[in-house]
Amino acid sequence: MTDIKKVALSIPPSASARDVKALAEQSGNIYQSLVIISKRSRQLASELKEELHAKLEEFASNTENLEEIHENKEQIEISRFYERLPNPPLIALHEYIEGKLEVKQKEIKEKD
Repeated sequence: MTDIKKVALSIPPSASARDVKALAEQSGNIYQSLVIISKRSRQLASELKEELHAKLEEFASNTENLEEIHENKEQIEISRFYERLPNPPLIALHEYIEGKLEVKQKEIKEKD
């Protein structure tokens, strides 16, 4: 799996207009494309959240007082880095447009 942060740094952090027909080409249906993008977006959000919490847990200790919490510059820099990343829907949309998402569809069995 590629590193999400490396991919995200190459994406502009602002949203831009997209051609809806181009989004629908890969799946054949715009709604299906949006479902794919939204599911990937939720995965990315969860992964980034877990990663951020894990990094911030390294700085946590039970004996810290309020002054020590506000003065931890490394912790602040980590938080700012994650804040500057494009939001998960933009990352997922970029992955979808680039063809980096693998989509597996369930086959629906018809009743005779």
